[in-house]
Amino acid sequence: MQTEYRQRREQLMAKIGNGTGIFRSAPMAVMHNDVEYVYRQDSDFFYLTGFNEPEAVAVLAPHHSEHRFILFVQPKDLEKEVWTGYRCGVDAAKEIYGADAAYPIHELDEKLPQYLEKADRIYYHLGRDRSFNETILTHYQKLLRTYPKRGTGPIGIEDPGPILHSMRLIKSEGELALMRKAADIAIEAHNHALQVTAPGRYEYEIQAEMEHIFRLRGAMGPAYPSIVASGANACVLHYIENNRQMQSKDLLLIDAGCAYEYYNSDITRTFPVGGKFTPEQKALYEIVLEAQKQAIAQVKPGNSFHAPHEQAVRILTTGLVELGLLKGDIDTLITEEKYKPFYMHRTSHWLGLDVHDAGAYQHGEHPQTLQPGQVLTIEPGIYIVPATKPPEDQPEIDPRWLGIGIRIEDDVLVTPQGHEVLTAGVPKEVQEVERF
Repeated sequence: MQTEYRQRREQLMAKIGNGTGIFRSAPMAVMHNDVEYVYRQDSDFFYLTGFNEPEAVAVLAPHHSEHRFILFVQPKDLEKEVWTGYRCGVDAAKEIYGADAAYPIHELDEKLPQYLEKADRIYYHLGRDRSFNETILTHYQKLLRTYPKRGTGPIGIEDPGPILHSMRLIKSEGELALMRKAADIAIEAHNHALQVTAPGRYEYEIQAEMEHIFRLRGAMGPAYPSIVASGANACVLHYIENNRQMQSKDLLLIDAGCAYEYYNSDITRTFPVGGKFTPEQKALYEIVLEAQKQAIAQVKPGNSFHAPHEQAVRILTTGLVELGLLKGDIDTLITEEKYKPFYMHRTSHWLGLDVHDAGAYQHGEHPQTLQPGQVLTIEPGIYIVPATKPPEDQPEIDPRWLGIGIRIEDDVLVTPQGHEVLTAGVPKEVQEVERF
């Protein structure tokens, strides 16, 4: 992978020209008191370096005569490493990660100016690390004051995100191999969940069964807090309590994926706990399944990113009208967004190093065009929230529909010919998810 990290840096440096890029590692997150969460590197930092330690800064200086890639890292400290784990150190930062120069992190203020004084701008994201923001702004302001004497130096700060995130949108073969692995592990976990779910079991038991498979198969763990939502809990989009005992007439909505070497999968399936849909559950499920299939069909090069969502909304709205949950002209209902009490989220998001991955969905008035190498989710749903109050011109909701929540989600790769569903190995046809 070091070759690929180097290629990414070279590609970014070609785009920033005479600028200097500065990237800060993610901070350690505290769980409680002095106990920390397992460390997770900032995705942009990892994408460019593969370096997985805190308290680090990467500098890209394409204009520098000797050092184009510079790392500032924690120095070796055997006493601290006994407590908190091994550190790469300065020497290995060059040997392993290919830095042209490496320094202890405490030398940042001393060494950084030499990589800024010939740059025409600084590429840096002013994020939530206020202290480091001030460090960069202090260097920038100092160089601005001396600019008249030297005639060189940065005259602006620009966020590198729009450039870097457009790169991250297109996945390499190496990245896709990791995403396929993450998908395969999550497929196994979802298929296992379908087999072991039964009335009387608790949501957290199914969560545990799935997350056991994640770790057993080498994943870092869940890609996000697993959603295991039975009954009306499925109408809460980000339900994570997972503590209800499941009943025979419930549906179970599971939205769970894993992270494998930093790359993520994201799958949702909904199926009957007792093995058979009720008539109402089946009717809504078939609408969502058809919406998902037709949305996936819209994933192909040249189509708008919004095309799958627009298709899903049309199918869902039409189905809701046919069931009497909405009334009126389909086009008018869509234009006036009358479907939103039942379908309140978008159909897709990018997927990769982040679950909601980096990359623009729209450029001004123009939506992103789908291109080979992009990976996105397709996840329509219908949620008949018990407290839903339909608009005044819409019918009251018959109680038999209340508390039904359904979502079906797959991870889809845009290919030169169309698309590939990376998570197709999890059943979703009615006859496949009904077990009796």
